[in-house]
Amino acid sequence: MRLSWNEIRARAATFARDWAGEGYEKGQTQLFYRDFFDVFGMPVRRVATFEEPVKNLGDKRGFIDLFWKGVLLVEQKSVGLDLKKAKAQALNYFPGLKDADLPRYVLLSDFKSFELYDLEEDEQVVFPLSELPRHVEKFGFILGVQKRSFKDQDPVNIEASELVGKLHDALKDSGYSGHDLEQFLVRIVFCLFADDTGIFEPRGIFLDLLETRTREDGSDLGGWLTQLFQVLNTSEEERSRNLDSDLARFPYVNGDLFRDALRIPSFDSGMRQRLLDTCHFDWSLISPAIFGALFQSVMNKQERRALGAHYTTEKNILKVICPLFLDDLRAEFTRLKARRDSRRMPELLAFQEKLGRLRFLDPACGCGNFLIIAYRELRALEIDVLREVRPKGQYDALADLLSMINVDQFYGIEIGEFPVRIAEVALWMMDHIMNNRLSLEFGETYVRIPLRKSPHILHADALEVDWASHLPPDQCSYVFGNPPFIGAKYQSLEQRAQVRRIAALSKSGGTLDYVTAWFIAAGKYVQRGNAKIGFVATNSITQGEQVAQLWPVIFDRCKVEIAFAHRTFAWGSDARGKAHVHVVIIGLAKGADAPKDKRLFSYDDINGEPHESIHAVLTPSTFSMPAA
Repeated sequence: MRLSWNEIRARAATFARDWAGEGYEKGQTQLFYRDFFDVFGMPVRRVATFEEPVKNLGDKRGFIDLFWKGVLLVEQKSVGLDLKKAKAQALNYFPGLKDADLPRYVLLSDFKSFELYDLEEDEQVVFPLSELPRHVEKFGFILGVQKRSFKDQDPVNIEASELVGKLHDALKDSGYSGHDLEQFLVRIVFCLFADDTGIFEPRGIFLDLLETRTREDGSDLGGWLTQLFQVLNTSEEERSRNLDSDLARFPYVNGDLFRDALRIPSFDSGMRQRLLDTCHFDWSLISPAIFGALFQSVMNKQERRALGAHYTTEKNILKVICPLFLDDLRAEFTRLKARRDSRRMPELLAFQEKLGRLRFLDPACGCGNFLIIAYRELRALEIDVLREVRPKGQYDALADLLSMINVDQFYGIEIGEFPVRIAEVALWMMDHIMNNRLSLEFGETYVRIPLRKSPHILHADALEVDWASHLPPDQCSYVFGNPPFIGAKYQSLEQRAQVRRIAALSKSGGTLDYVTAWFIAAGKYVQRGNAKIGFVATNSITQGEQVAQLWPVIFDRCKVEIAFAHRTFAWGSDARGKAHVHVVIIGLAKGADAPKDKRLFSYDDINGEPHESIHAVLTPSTFSMPAA
């Protein structure tokens, strides 16, 4: 089991005492780092190598003192030697490394002091050996706990996508397909993520099981996976006392992910190797928001087009959720934090409770990208609140009570069964990442395994079900998302009939884009509550004949008004077979709930950055015009 941060700090203090006064590079480096990694309960041989050969500048051959591919490079010196030269020496190794092996962290030490550089966050920390207990959280990456940066088009996500694609193709070529293949892949990727981020402890046990306990020809691999899935779905007290010791190390996951029995594929040596290749990739580096795109990239392209399944960049998702709710919540927090009266603390605590009561609905959620990013941002805001309301020194005792936000606040509706499961798993993945961040911030391990709460993702056609039966409107705070982009000419007969029925415009409703049905359905839904709406749409709904058909329904029948909008800009997709369309973003609210100052985001270049202006009233004609 993973050590608590209190145990790690105690071990760090012992390590600092034991190594005080030592410091000969050639004779003691390896022993020093074996003891150092043992502080975290991690055998160094599991993840790193000593004296790794590499060509440095000038094609000279050098040796990295300790190297953990993709994570950590250590340059060690004897006591008293110049660490500036050590840093230059460490960076000289970079040109000789493969891109995939470039480390995020560089650690320099002369036994009596440490300099740790986080190259991704551009942060550094310098401290003497005696202060290691105060800084152990900075080494959380040894446990798979680290700050996460999320970047659109990150190469690691592309590499992960290719690995999953190759595994998918190998399985499908063997005759394994359909529902079982989709569910199997979701489970495998969860296991890969869990193995690299600390859900499975010790880290790497999934890879160890496959490498050391299964035959090279793959003949018994399916059986081992079947047993593993059963174990992950069984609480420790209900497991057999004769359970294999390697399987017994895995935790109870729950969350319905491993509940149903699957037909397991019959592996051969090539398929086994494909699976091992995916295991050797560092899955702690991927963004759960990309998780859906990974699987969309192996879906049938025609099916993806028909469903309007366009993966959305995080940058564009933020263009929806920031003006819809995040900007207001952060502004409220800033005001409360600035208070200096006796009500400051009670108001901050009440604000945190408010965050835990919010409910979010994406009625065309696909693989959950909007829900995942919204969850991440809400948890990040809560962490900022916790810094203000939890006195220092009380974090350990209150660890189990820290977060009031959980995945069960997030609701989705999705017509495809496979994306439903992906959305659920990706939200759990993001939950684990944010729990790790909480651990780093407050110095105590914070985990939610087994999974006690689940996101509410309904497998259904959103235009054929009553949203209120899934989430009562009076409980919903925000409705948002990226409904399908399908013009009237490209709609199936069924889809066209749905639009006509929902718009109630007789035959003329058939000229409306498919996305308009979500606008109207959402407008009707919020009438029974106070939720606000933020949707992406093709800019055609603000131009031409659609304006006269759609907007009287929105304004007069649904009784909502435009609260914010983005003028036309290019909406990119990171999925294979990219979708590039011109879109608008429109926020709607009931008159009483709409802000007095309406925000309009304009673009001088449709591929550029927006600039904001304030308006008393927004209409489609306001933002369908060319940018100023």
